[in-house]
Amino acid sequence: MMHEDPFPLVQDIVLIGGGHAHALVLRMWAMDPIPGLRLTLIDPNPIAPYTGMLPGHVAGHYRRDEIMIDLVRLARFAGARLILDRATGLDTTTRRIHLANRPPLRFDIASLDIGIGSGLPGLPGFAEHAAAAKPLGDYALRWETFLSTAPAEPALTLIGAGIGGVELALASAHRLRATGRTPRITLLERADTALPNIGPRARATLLSRLTAEGITLRSGTTATAIGPDHVTLSDGTRLPSDFTLSTAGTQPQGWLTQTGLSLQDGFLAVSPTLQTSDPAIFAAGDCAHLSHAPRPKAGVYAVRAAPILLHNLRALATGRPLRPYHPQRDYLKLVSLGGKEAVADKFGLRSGGRALWWLKDRIDRAFMAKFDAYPTPTRRLPNPAAIGLAEAMGDKPLCGGCGAKVGPGTLAASLVTLPGPARPDVITGAGDDAAILRHGTGAQIITTDHLRASLNDPRLMARITAIHAMGDIWAMGAAPQAALAQITLPRLAPALQSDMLAEIMEEAAALFTAEGAEIVGGHTSIGAELTIGFTLTGLTDHPVTKGGARPGDALLLTKSLGSGTLMAAEMALTRLPRDLLGPHVAAAWAAMSRPQGTAARLLAPYASAMTDITGFGLAGHLLEMMEASHTAATIDLAALPLLAGAEALAAQGIASSIAPANRAATAGRLTAPNTPRAALLFDPQTAGPLLAALPPDQANNALAALHAAGEPATIIGHVTDGPPYLTVG
Repeated sequence: MMHEDPFPLVQDIVLIGGGHAHALVLRMWAMDPIPGLRLTLIDPNPIAPYTGMLPGHVAGHYRRDEIMIDLVRLARFAGARLILDRATGLDTTTRRIHLANRPPLRFDIASLDIGIGSGLPGLPGFAEHAAAAKPLGDYALRWETFLSTAPAEPALTLIGAGIGGVELALASAHRLRATGRTPRITLLERADTALPNIGPRARATLLSRLTAEGITLRSGTTATAIGPDHVTLSDGTRLPSDFTLSTAGTQPQGWLTQTGLSLQDGFLAVSPTLQTSDPAIFAAGDCAHLSHAPRPKAGVYAVRAAPILLHNLRALATGRPLRPYHPQRDYLKLVSLGGKEAVADKFGLRSGGRALWWLKDRIDRAFMAKFDAYPTPTRRLPNPAAIGLAEAMGDKPLCGGCGAKVGPGTLAASLVTLPGPARPDVITGAGDDAAILRHGTGAQIITTDHLRASLNDPRLMARITAIHAMGDIWAMGAAPQAALAQITLPRLAPALQSDMLAEIMEEAAALFTAEGAEIVGGHTSIGAELTIGFTLTGLTDHPVTKGGARPGDALLLTKSLGSGTLMAAEMALTRLPRDLLGPHVAAAWAAMSRPQGTAARLLAPYASAMTDITGFGLAGHLLEMMEASHTAATIDLAALPLLAGAEALAAQGIASSIAPANRAATAGRLTAPNTPRAALLFDPQTAGPLLAALPPDQANNALAALHAAGEPATIIGHVTDGPPYLTVG
């Protein structure tokens, strides 16, 4: 379960890859974390497939969300930092993990569970025209795409007639026939005999089922080239093939050869304690070779190794004895037969039928249930407690990002007592997106923004915060000039503190520099949790304020809405029905990470008024614009661009902790339907979109310019005559 650790973090344990062993380690860690240890998961994808259910998914027995482990939810449950990137190298001397899209990451202890590939990179045409069964996630997506376009009599070629190839051939035949198609499937096997790693009785059953399904098995042959619609064989035969899949071989990831770690046939050689030749680096799953007890590549060994791996990671970090892993000599193989039947094999014995399918289904679903529903984070009130404490705490976790802002009503009440600008060089003070100061013949904009961390990745949080802080500068048509950083770090050991601060400053500096601004100073302190803030100045000759909108203007939005709801769902470990939360959260992170300097520069010459949508939601910020402009507005609810998953979560009643205050602040000034989509009008946005009011004769030109620059933008409504009021329909 989620824990707030009152102790300083002093060591980093980094899990590279979201394979079965690491998934189980994360789940078990969540139930009993060790104070002082930070756990990090690195994986390029927000979800990871469960091997055992892939054939059932291909056959149509399981939905995609039923076979995927949601790494985003799992990492939150474990209190782990999640980095969505691909590891490309590991330096044992500097203790750094190299990543594809960001600077190296330091570790004290590391573990690899990165799986294998089944592709054939040396086969001409394979990369362009074929799929590999591993990595499984990519294959599952390509299979679903193929099903939507497959002809009436599709030809399939599967390279490799081991257990996996035969199982997927039978699953493919079943699914295609269920969709009314007549498949022609060919299995290719380099050896003279198929299915070498299974008992003779089970082998006979599988070969018989291939024949019954009309699947052709060609042994003693190989593919020499792959075309867009054919496979060329070693004997010169040209097989028609609409979908070509490789299940052959087990390809280790090539970058392992550069690590200096001991390898066996390209796989990481590990001792009985699952340690590599570097004692601080462990490995499990298919990427590991058990030097003391070699075994074929199978998910069951990763699952069984997980408790030992967890124990040994904890033991090494705390100076305690490690335990050996002794894999079983054989294991029960349950091989599905396409339909809801399976064959079992262990120690050469065999049985089969529908009962075994239900057994396999039960085992697989029990495994996936571990990653389905997690205990909801709760906070216990002391007893006795002051009257009103429960109401003040609320019934939801405190959101981060803009979801942690003070509500608009409270803020407005506190600002009303402030005097207006008294200095002649202060053009506007509190009330607009930023203050405007006279600067020569132009103007200088000054603003500040601070965000409570809403995720455990400091570098990503720094990126989002820097973009969020520049939003006010961009909204006023200015170019960022200078930045002051205000950072509160959690309690950390000196090495971790230095790393975290460097990550934050490097990422922020890169973004500010790209926009022409410089970090000129700041302040750091130690506190209970990570908070990042920036005070910014910007320069412009003609500031764009919220007060210039005119009746007839089009209202244009530059990004999709819904980030507050998605972040609230991630913090609450929400499970979407028949869908996965992780990919939607990852897409929200990507949207929040997108700078808007280009969009602002294209809009500023046209805009009669502009603002950025942040903590008060679209409705609150649009009403601020209408009040400043003395106009009303209409919004086309159907035109609102929404982040995937946001509306479904709103339908479940998921909302940011500030959303009720945002809704209350619009009372009497808004008419909108009571729908989940309309609820997102009050959703707080972190690094949210720009909202511009554009003259009607310029709106389409601006929209076209944005789209040409690759900027997503949508016209969502219009400014109308009347007192400040928002009509949503």
